[in-house]
Amino acid sequence: MTAQVQAKQTTYQAATNATEARALADQLMTAMSDLLGVIEQETELVRAGELREAMAFGPRKTELSRHYVAGVGRLKASQTFMQAQAPELLAALHRHHDAFRAMLKVNLTVLATAHSISEKIVRGVNAEVQRRNIPNTYTANGRRAAPTSRQLTPLTISRSL
Repeated sequence: MTAQVQAKQTTYQAATNATEARALADQLMTAMSDLLGVIEQETELVRAGELREAMAFGPRKTELSRHYVAGVGRLKASQTFMQAQAPELLAALHRHHDAFRAMLKVNLTVLATAHSISEKIVRGVNAEVQRRNIPNTYTANGRRAAPTSRQLTPLTISRSL
């Protein structure tokens, strides 16, 4: 299994001249820009509560992520050449990637917030359902009766929107 993984990692062709290095940088910047555009749209939709519409970006994000990962693989394979022959191009890629990473962080924060809010809503609904299912009785000692497993009913939800 590790031989297959190693074989996959070395399948990226390194840039060997300035033209290939420039094409690689353009490909990677385009992939980051396209992916960033989709992520920004998704972030805005999630902020607006349009989760179903935001989920529609999944296949496009997957495709663009594949292009991005392929570009990063080629960049890693070309690292030595680019440091020696095109350091300004490598610096530009690093700057572009820093902006890309910052926007990803915003997107992940928005998604985590939406997840947290939806989880709190589901837990609140579950607590209310459970509270209504538990009989309001007291024991002989005057304490509230603890619910039995028969009285607690699980909340069933569908994860698909």
